[in-house]
Amino acid sequence: MLIQIHPQNPQPRLIKQVTECLKDGGVIIYPTDTIYGLGCDIFQHKAIDRICVIKNIDPAKVQMSFICRDLSHLSDYTKSIGTPLYRMLKNYLPGPYTFILPASKQVPKILQTKKSTIGLRIPDNVICRDILDVLDHPILSTSLPGEMVEEYTDPEIIHEKFGHMVDIVIDGGPGGMIPSTIVDCVTDNWVITRQGAGEWIA
Repeated sequence: MLIQIHPQNPQPRLIKQVTECLKDGGVIIYPTDTIYGLGCDIFQHKAIDRICVIKNIDPAKVQMSFICRDLSHLSDYTKSIGTPLYRMLKNYLPGPYTFILPASKQVPKILQTKKSTIGLRIPDNVICRDILDVLDHPILSTSLPGEMVEEYTDPEIIHEKFGHMVDIVIDGGPGGMIPSTIVDCVTDNWVITRQGAGEWIA
């Protein structure tokens, strides 16, 4: 199902429809502030399994990420964050960054790697924020399967290609081509592991 949601003024009725789909274990494709993402409710294990099948990945071996509404939400899913790290996160978020942080016990086991870390994002995207406000907990965030191509910026083409694999494709306007910048913050020496859309001045 392809649903058109206004990128600046999302329709509450459609946001509710998406969140109910997520709560029921649905899988969605949705816009972020970078590329379109494949996602589900982080507490719906069968939905996470579906995403792993779609992407042909083993969640124990691949760093999974999820998106949070704000920093207070983010702190629920990480171990205690020191002041310098908190200030840095506050400075860069919301924005096109994924921060690798030590996972707290609230992160579902299926999403934790052997290193017990988690990738966390707070996208600067109104549709994402509204979904998270209504859902009230994070959404898994991973890229679409296959190579990143220009066609992945067009929600209608995304729906043609992947609509049969998921429950909802959200059309929130054209997507980007460049993924988020990944910053590993597990130690005090923060390291960029992927340069993406976000500029990083450490």
